[in-house]
Amino acid sequence: MNEPVSLLERAVIAIERPFKEAVWDCRMCGQCILHSTGLSCPMRCPKTLRNGPCGGVRADGACEVFPDRPCVWVEAWEGSRRLPLWRDHADHLNPPVDWRLQGSSSWINLATGRDRRRPRGWVSEAADAQRA
Repeated sequence: MNEPVSLLERAVIAIERPFKEAVWDCRMCGQCILHSTGLSCPMRCPKTLRNGPCGGVRADGACEVFPDRPCVWVEAWEGSRRLPLWRDHADHLNPPVDWRLQGSSSWINLATGRDRRRPRGWVSEAADAQRA
């Protein structure tokens, strides 16, 4: 994370990190999309894919890189079917990871809008539609 961390953010991280690591094996990317991924942290993917599985998912749903583990995205799809409120979010395109937020509090980033800033060069579909 490039920005200085305030005392408030350090306190929030002290609560957020152990809670989210224990419950979701969170990697503290600072841009949590658990609601869009069936409560499966996509940052656990060895390829850190944010928008679905790679082409190497095994027929049994195992990870290409770690065959002894289930594919994070198979877990995400199955989990999304159990979330009635966010069920369709598994179909949404997620923005690329802004690695400048790695290690920061996604709770604070959500509240301040910092998690909605996009890395330079990434244009949303809405911006493309406005240009057309």
